[in-house]
Amino acid sequence: MSVDLSVVVLSWNTRDLLKECLDALRDAVDGLSVEIIVIDNGSTDGSADMVAQTYPDVGLERNPDNRGYARGVNQGIRRSTGKKVCLLGSDTRVRPGTMRVLVDHLDANPDVGAVAPPLLNDDGTYQTACMRFPTLKTAMWWDTPLERLCPDSKELRRYKMSEWDHRGSRAVDQPPGTCFMISRAVIDVVGLMDERLWLFFNDVDWSLRIRKAGYAIWYVEAPGVYHHEGGSTRNYTDFAAEWHRNRVSFYKKHFHTLGSLLTKAVVIYVALRQCIRVKRHVPFGKEYKDHCRMVLGQMWRVLHI
Repeated sequence: MSVDLSVVVLSWNTRDLLKECLDALRDAVDGLSVEIIVIDNGSTDGSADMVAQTYPDVGLERNPDNRGYARGVNQGIRRSTGKKVCLLGSDTRVRPGTMRVLVDHLDANPDVGAVAPPLLNDDGTYQTACMRFPTLKTAMWWDTPLERLCPDSKELRRYKMSEWDHRGSRAVDQPPGTCFMISRAVIDVVGLMDERLWLFFNDVDWSLRIRKAGYAIWYVEAPGVYHHEGGSTRNYTDFAAEWHRNRVSFYKKHFHTLGSLLTKAVVIYVALRQCIRVKRHVPFGKEYKDHCRMVLGQMWRVLHI
Protein backbone atom coordinates (compact mmCIF):
# COMPACT_ATOMS: atom_id res chain seq x y z
CA MET A 1 0.00 0.00 0.00
CA SER A 2 1.46 3.36 -1.03
CA VAL A 3 2.05 6.23 1.35
CA ASP A 4 1.34 9.91 0.75
CA LEU A 5 4.98 10.86 0.38
CA SER A 6 8.37 9.24 -0.04
CA VAL A 7 11.37 11.36 0.97
CA VAL A 8 14.63 10.26 -0.68
CA VAL A 9 17.81 11.51 1.00
CA LEU A 10 21.16 10.89 -0.68
CA SER A 11 24.11 10.92 1.69
CA TRP A 12 27.86 11.02 1.17
CA ASN A 13 30.04 11.77 4.20
CA THR A 14 27.62 14.21 5.84
CA ARG A 15 26.99 12.30 9.07
CA ASP A 16 26.27 15.23 11.39
CA LEU A 17 24.24 17.15 8.79
CA LEU A 18 22.31 13.99 7.92
CA LYS A 19 21.34 13.50 11.57
CA GLU A 20 20.02 17.07 11.75
CA CYS A 21 18.13 16.48 8.50
CA LEU A 22 16.44 13.31 9.76
CA ASP A 23 15.65 14.85 13.16
CA ALA A 24 13.93 17.77 11.44
CA LEU A 25 12.02 15.45 9.10
CA ARG A 26 10.67 13.48 12.03
CA ASP A 27 9.05 16.68 13.32
CA ALA A 28 7.80 17.86 9.91
CA VAL A 29 5.61 15.04 8.57
CA ASP A 30 2.53 17.25 9.10
CA GLY A 31 0.04 14.39 9.43
CA LEU A 32 1.11 12.81 6.15
CA SER A 33 1.94 9.15 5.80
CA VAL A 34 5.64 9.35 4.97
CA GLU A 35 8.42 6.89 4.25
CA ILE A 36 12.02 8.08 4.46
CA ILE A 37 14.69 6.41 2.36
CA VAL A 38 18.39 7.11 2.79
CA ILE A 39 20.80 6.06 0.05
CA ASP A 40 24.33 6.11 1.41
CA ASN A 41 26.86 6.56 -1.40
CA GLY A 42 29.83 4.78 0.14
CA SER A 43 30.35 7.16 3.08
CA THR A 44 33.45 6.58 5.21
CA ASP A 45 32.35 8.75 8.17
CA GLY A 46 29.91 6.32 9.77
CA SER A 47 26.79 7.89 8.23
CA ALA A 48 25.15 4.59 7.33
CA ASP A 49 25.79 3.04 10.75
CA MET A 50 24.35 6.15 12.42
CA VAL A 51 21.14 5.84 10.38
CA ALA A 52 20.83 2.12 11.09
CA GLN A 53 21.32 2.57 14.84
CA THR A 54 19.40 5.80 15.44
CA TYR A 55 16.58 5.61 12.87
CA PRO A 56 15.51 1.97 12.53
CA ASP A 57 12.29 3.05 10.79
CA VAL A 58 14.22 4.71 7.96
CA GLY A 59 14.82 2.63 4.83
CA LEU A 60 18.58 2.43 4.31
CA GLU A 61 20.57 1.24 1.33
CA ARG A 62 24.36 1.15 1.49
CA ASN A 63 26.32 1.53 -1.72
CA PRO A 64 29.92 0.29 -1.62
CA ASP A 65 31.14 3.42 -3.43
CA ASN A 66 30.04 6.88 -4.52
CA ARG A 67 27.72 6.28 -7.47
CA GLY A 68 26.88 9.92 -8.07
CA TYR A 69 23.75 11.96 -7.50
CA ALA A 70 21.51 10.87 -10.35
CA ARG A 71 22.16 7.16 -9.93
CA GLY A 72 21.73 7.32 -6.16
CA VAL A 73 18.50 9.31 -6.40
CA ASN A 74 17.11 6.87 -8.97
CA GLN A 75 17.95 4.03 -6.62
CA GLY A 76 15.84 5.67 -3.93
CA ILE A 77 12.95 6.45 -6.29
CA ARG A 78 12.83 2.82 -7.45
CA ARG A 79 12.55 1.68 -3.84
CA SER A 80 9.91 4.28 -2.92
CA THR A 81 6.15 3.70 -2.87
CA GLY A 82 4.73 7.19 -2.26
CA LYS A 83 2.18 8.93 -4.44
CA LYS A 84 4.68 11.78 -4.43
CA VAL A 85 8.45 11.72 -4.10
CA CYS A 86 10.54 14.45 -2.51
CA LEU A 87 14.26 14.59 -3.18
CA LEU A 88 15.92 16.13 -0.15
CA GLY A 89 19.54 17.08 0.40
CA SER A 90 21.25 15.67 3.47
CA ASP A 91 22.42 19.23 4.24
CA THR A 92 18.89 20.51 4.92
CA ARG A 93 16.46 20.94 7.79
CA VAL A 94 12.79 21.02 6.78
CA ARG A 95 10.58 23.40 8.73
CA PRO A 96 7.19 22.09 9.94
CA GLY A 97 4.37 22.79 7.50
CA THR A 98 6.56 22.77 4.39
CA MET A 99 5.81 19.24 3.19
CA ARG A 100 2.07 19.74 3.67
CA VAL A 101 2.10 22.94 1.60
CA LEU A 102 3.93 21.21 -1.26
CA VAL A 103 1.68 18.13 -1.22
CA ASP A 104 -1.46 20.28 -1.13
CA HIS A 105 -0.24 22.36 -4.07
CA LEU A 106 0.31 19.27 -6.20
CA ASP A 107 -3.09 17.84 -5.19
CA ALA A 108 -4.90 21.08 -6.05
CA ASN A 109 -3.15 21.60 -9.41
CA PRO A 110 -3.04 18.52 -11.66
CA ASP A 111 -1.23 20.52 -14.35
CA VAL A 112 1.71 21.04 -11.96
CA GLY A 113 4.23 18.21 -12.09
CA ALA A 114 6.73 19.32 -9.46
CA VAL A 115 7.12 21.89 -6.71
CA ALA A 116 9.88 23.32 -4.52
CA PRO A 117 9.90 25.51 -1.37
CA PRO A 118 12.13 28.43 -0.40
CA LEU A 119 15.65 27.56 0.69
CA LEU A 120 16.78 29.52 3.73
CA ASN A 121 20.03 30.48 5.37
CA ASP A 122 20.29 29.90 9.12
CA ASP A 123 19.29 33.52 9.76
CA GLY A 124 16.06 33.05 7.79
CA THR A 125 17.14 34.99 4.70
CA TYR A 126 16.22 33.55 1.32
CA GLN A 127 18.71 31.78 -0.92
CA THR A 128 18.28 32.76 -4.58
CA ALA A 129 18.49 29.29 -6.03
CA CYS A 130 15.98 29.11 -8.92
CA MET A 131 17.20 29.68 -12.45
CA ARG A 132 15.83 29.80 -15.97
CA PHE A 133 16.74 27.11 -18.46
CA PRO A 134 20.15 27.60 -20.08
CA THR A 135 20.31 28.33 -23.80
CA LEU A 136 23.12 28.46 -26.36
CA LYS A 137 23.46 32.13 -25.50
CA THR A 138 24.00 31.16 -21.84
CA ALA A 139 26.89 28.95 -22.89
CA MET A 140 28.48 31.93 -24.62
CA TRP A 141 28.29 34.06 -21.45
CA TRP A 142 28.70 31.79 -18.43
CA ASP A 143 32.32 31.49 -17.27
CA THR A 144 33.71 32.98 -20.50
CA PRO A 145 35.60 36.16 -21.43
CA LEU A 146 32.20 37.76 -22.16
CA GLU A 147 31.18 37.33 -18.52
CA ARG A 148 34.41 38.96 -17.39
CA LEU A 149 33.79 41.92 -19.70
CA CYS A 150 30.12 42.30 -18.76
CA PRO A 151 29.23 40.33 -15.61
CA ASP A 152 25.79 41.98 -15.43
CA SER A 153 24.74 41.17 -18.98
CA LYS A 154 21.10 40.77 -19.98
CA GLU A 155 21.59 37.04 -20.63
CA LEU A 156 23.18 36.34 -17.25
CA ARG A 157 20.47 38.33 -15.47
CA ARG A 158 17.84 36.29 -17.33
CA TYR A 159 19.53 32.98 -16.50
CA LYS A 160 20.03 33.79 -12.81
CA MET A 161 16.54 35.34 -12.38
CA SER A 162 18.30 38.37 -10.93
CA GLU A 163 15.12 40.44 -10.93
CA TRP A 164 13.39 38.20 -8.35
CA ASP A 165 13.97 38.05 -4.60
CA HIS A 166 12.42 34.54 -4.29
CA ARG A 167 9.48 35.73 -2.25
CA GLY A 168 5.99 34.59 -3.20
CA SER A 169 4.80 31.70 -5.34
CA ARG A 170 5.32 31.48 -9.09
CA ALA A 171 5.98 29.10 -11.96
CA VAL A 172 9.70 28.58 -12.56
CA ASP A 173 11.95 26.67 -14.93
CA GLN A 174 14.41 24.94 -12.64
CA PRO A 175 14.26 25.03 -8.86
CA PRO A 176 17.24 23.35 -7.19
CA GLY A 177 17.10 19.65 -6.48
CA THR A 178 17.84 20.33 -2.81
CA CYS A 179 14.14 19.96 -2.01
CA PHE A 180 12.16 18.94 -5.08
CA MET A 181 8.79 17.20 -4.89
CA ILE A 182 7.33 15.42 -7.92
CA SER A 183 4.17 13.41 -8.47
CA ARG A 184 4.55 9.68 -9.08
CA ALA A 185 2.38 9.98 -12.18
CA VAL A 186 4.83 12.49 -13.65
CA ILE A 187 7.80 10.20 -12.99
CA ASP A 188 5.92 7.47 -14.87
CA VAL A 189 5.66 9.85 -17.86
CA VAL A 190 9.12 11.47 -17.96
CA GLY A 191 11.22 8.68 -16.45
CA LEU A 192 14.02 8.85 -13.91
CA MET A 193 17.04 11.16 -13.80
CA ASP A 194 19.61 10.84 -16.59
CA GLU A 195 22.48 8.94 -14.95
CA ARG A 196 24.98 10.25 -17.52
CA LEU A 197 24.72 13.55 -15.63
CA TRP A 198 26.63 12.16 -12.68
CA LEU A 199 26.53 15.06 -10.23
CA PHE A 200 25.39 18.28 -11.93
CA PHE A 201 22.72 19.35 -14.44
CA ASN A 202 20.64 16.23 -13.71
CA ASP A 203 18.00 18.39 -12.00
CA VAL A 204 18.08 20.88 -14.91
CA ASP A 205 17.58 18.06 -17.40
CA TRP A 206 14.75 16.53 -15.33
CA SER A 207 12.99 19.90 -15.02
CA LEU A 208 13.30 20.46 -18.76
CA ARG A 209 11.81 17.04 -19.49
CA ILE A 210 8.95 17.71 -17.06
CA ARG A 211 8.17 20.99 -18.83
CA LYS A 212 8.41 19.39 -22.28
CA ALA A 213 5.90 16.77 -21.12
CA GLY A 214 3.39 19.59 -20.56
CA TYR A 215 3.62 20.04 -16.79
CA ALA A 216 4.33 23.26 -14.92
CA ILE A 217 6.91 23.52 -12.14
CA TRP A 218 6.16 25.82 -9.21
CA TYR A 219 8.17 27.48 -6.49
CA VAL A 220 5.68 27.65 -3.61
CA GLU A 221 5.81 30.03 -0.67
CA ALA A 222 6.06 27.81 2.42
CA PRO A 223 7.79 27.79 5.82
CA GLY A 224 10.84 26.62 3.89
CA VAL A 225 13.95 24.50 4.26
CA TYR A 226 17.18 25.52 5.96
CA HIS A 227 20.02 24.70 3.61
CA HIS A 228 23.69 24.42 4.51
CA GLU A 229 25.05 25.43 1.09
CA GLY A 230 27.77 23.13 -0.18
CA GLY A 231 27.45 20.78 2.78
CA SER A 232 26.95 17.75 0.56
CA THR A 233 29.52 18.55 -2.15
CA ARG A 234 32.38 20.49 -0.58
CA ASN A 235 34.44 17.36 0.06
CA TYR A 236 34.27 16.21 -3.55
CA THR A 237 37.79 16.77 -4.88
CA ASP A 238 36.87 16.64 -8.60
CA PHE A 239 34.08 19.22 -8.21
CA ALA A 240 35.02 21.65 -11.02
CA ALA A 241 35.97 19.00 -13.57
CA GLU A 242 32.76 17.05 -12.92
CA TRP A 243 30.71 20.24 -13.33
CA HIS A 244 32.23 20.85 -16.76
CA ARG A 245 31.83 17.19 -17.77
CA ASN A 246 28.15 17.24 -16.87
CA ARG A 247 27.60 20.65 -18.48
CA VAL A 248 29.05 19.44 -21.78
CA SER A 249 26.90 16.29 -21.60
CA PHE A 250 23.77 18.36 -20.94
CA TYR A 251 24.44 20.72 -23.85
CA LYS A 252 25.32 17.83 -26.15
CA LYS A 253 22.01 16.16 -25.27
CA HIS A 254 19.77 19.19 -25.70
CA PHE A 255 21.68 21.40 -28.18
CA HIS A 256 23.53 18.71 -30.12
CA THR A 257 26.70 19.55 -32.05
CA LEU A 258 26.65 23.32 -31.54
CA GLY A 259 26.01 22.99 -27.82
CA SER A 260 28.84 20.48 -27.49
CA LEU A 261 31.28 22.69 -29.41
CA LEU A 262 30.41 25.82 -27.42
CA THR A 263 30.79 24.22 -24.01
CA LYS A 264 33.98 22.42 -24.98
CA ALA A 265 35.44 25.75 -26.13
CA VAL A 266 34.64 27.11 -22.67
CA VAL A 267 36.42 24.13 -21.08
CA ILE A 268 39.58 24.93 -23.08
CA TYR A 269 39.38 28.58 -22.00
CA VAL A 270 38.87 27.69 -18.33
CA ALA A 271 41.75 25.19 -18.33
CA LEU A 272 44.20 27.64 -19.90
CA ARG A 273 43.01 30.40 -17.56
CA GLN A 274 43.67 28.14 -14.58
CA CYS A 275 47.21 27.41 -15.77
CA ILE A 276 47.88 31.14 -16.10
CA ARG A 277 46.35 32.00 -12.72
CA VAL A 278 48.27 29.40 -10.75
CA LYS A 279 51.53 30.83 -12.12
CA ARG A 280 50.97 33.82 -9.82
CA HIS A 281 51.29 31.61 -6.76
CA VAL A 282 53.46 28.68 -7.85
CA PRO A 283 56.98 29.25 -9.18
CA PHE A 284 57.80 27.74 -12.55
CA GLY A 285 59.10 24.26 -11.94
CA LYS A 286 57.95 20.71 -11.22
CA GLU A 287 54.98 21.73 -9.01
CA TYR A 288 53.69 24.15 -11.64
CA LYS A 289 54.15 21.65 -14.46
CA ASP A 290 52.40 18.92 -12.46
CA HIS A 291 49.44 21.22 -11.79
CA CYS A 292 49.11 22.20 -15.44
CA ARG A 293 49.44 18.57 -16.51
CA MET A 294 46.57 17.67 -14.17
CA VAL A 295 44.36 20.53 -15.41
CA LEU A 296 45.04 19.81 -19.07
CA GLY A 297 44.44 16.09 -18.47
CA GLN A 298 41.01 16.86 -17.03
CA MET A 299 40.33 19.14 -20.01
CA TRP A 300 41.30 16.38 -22.43
CA ARG A 301 38.90 13.91 -20.81
CA VAL A 302 36.03 16.42 -21.01
CA LEU A 303 36.76 17.11 -24.69
CA HIS A 304 36.29 13.43 -25.45
CA ILE A 305 32.72 13.30 -24.16
